[in-house]
Amino acid sequence: MSETSRDIILRRIRESLQKPSPQPSAPDFTAPLHPAATEDLAVAFAQSFRRVGGEFYYCATEEDFYDQLFTYKKEKSLENLYVWEPELKKLLHAGGIVFLGDEKDFIQHADAGLTTCEALVARTGSVLVSAATSSGRRLSIYPDQHLVVARTSQVVADIGDALQIVRERYGDKLPSMISLTTGPSRTADIEKTLVLGAHGPRSIALFLIDDAPDATA
Repeated sequence: MSETSRDIILRRIRESLQKPSPQPSAPDFTAPLHPAATEDLAVAFAQSFRRVGGEFYYCATEEDFYDQLFTYKKEKSLENLYVWEPELKKLLHAGGIVFLGDEKDFIQHADAGLTTCEALVARTGSVLVSAATSSGRRLSIYPDQHLVVARTSQVVADIGDALQIVRERYGDKLPSMISLTTGPSRTADIEKTLVLGAHGPRSIALFLIDDAPDATA
């Protein structure tokens, strides 16, 4: 009896089911997700940070930082710059920069807050902040403008590298809040209209002080 078209199709299906299907090779979970960075990390961070909407200021020295921060305050008409971290207060005192160092009238007049950070992520342009500093949870979130001062030695390639720094720094006593800030706060939840400042600062500016060995040579 000759095979019908239906018999031929069923036979081919049976034969194919008897053959083991090729399996894809197991992924190498130890391999890096991204290729290794090939350019200067500080340059890569500046490019990524600007791409996500941040304002970037390179400072060759601390004196350069004072000049640029003074100009920034003047151009933005910042009368109320809050600074709560003791080391930052000393830095600004040395540069003659006016700021508010306590929490008096903070809720009513928080134009801007200046904080440090745990690390900077070159690939995403993100700033890793935590509640471990005297800035706490509020100073990087509540004011209309978030200003950050950091050093070039704090720039790392990827988020994993930044989190590793936090683990090494604090061990089992991790901060109660660790946050990756990538550009200004924004949302498009309502009628797909982009709104800045819905859940945090409307702008973020970073002052990167060069602390490379040859920067002071």
